[in-house]
Amino acid sequence: MINNKTFLAIIPARGGSKRLPDKNILDLAGKPLISWSINAAIKSKYIDKVMVTTDSDEIMEVAQKYGAEVPFKRPDYLATDMAIRPDVIKHTINFYKNKNKEKFDYIIFLQPTSPLRNERHIDKAIEYMFKKNADAMVSVCEVEHPVQWSGLLPDNKDMSDFLNDLDVKSRSQDFPIHYRLNGAIFICDSRKFMEFGCMFLKKNIFAYTMPQNVSIDIDTKIDFILARIMLENKS
Repeated sequence: MINNKTFLAIIPARGGSKRLPDKNILDLAGKPLISWSINAAIKSKYIDKVMVTTDSDEIMEVAQKYGAEVPFKRPDYLATDMAIRPDVIKHTINFYKNKNKEKFDYIIFLQPTSPLRNERHIDKAIEYMFKKNADAMVSVCEVEHPVQWSGLLPDNKDMSDFLNDLDVKSRSQDFPIHYRLNGAIFICDSRKFMEFGCMFLKKNIFAYTMPQNVSIDIDTKIDFILARIMLENKS
């Protein structure tokens, strides 16, 4: 709790990962992937409750072992490839409101695929949100390569119009800094979320910038290997 405001951390962990099977409970540097996010949320100074929403009995067991609350098994319609984040969050908010008679001022959405995000990042993001008097805060990092050096290719791979003359002649350090979502932290006022049905509000939303080296979002085997190397070699 901060400024008498309560926080519910929601960690989503569907069992049906396609690119990296069972990734949420794969051993990463000595413990299951999802446990890194659970531990970070539990260690936060401001988060009041940490819960995992999942359709998997195995993930439920692992999440509870590491200290998260798992008050329900996610219904089938929220466990498909077509299920979207806002519906999962709404289902969770309504569960606590209707079943447990609990309301939280803010929702903080922590994807288990960001194991390098720790409690310090979470707390700093929350503090920055209050400093900005914002309704929402989303974590970002600098893009790894200039966006000006990317583009679309036609089927025949013709690169004649891939870059403009300025981009061809420019050095990477001459381009303005661009940022991307890194998937680590999403925070939103609960009432605003229920009103607009989205954590990415149209106004009064700000970015919390994180370093690239803690912004790995695991989606592939290569991401997993990189995260393992980073965790095993952190000082």
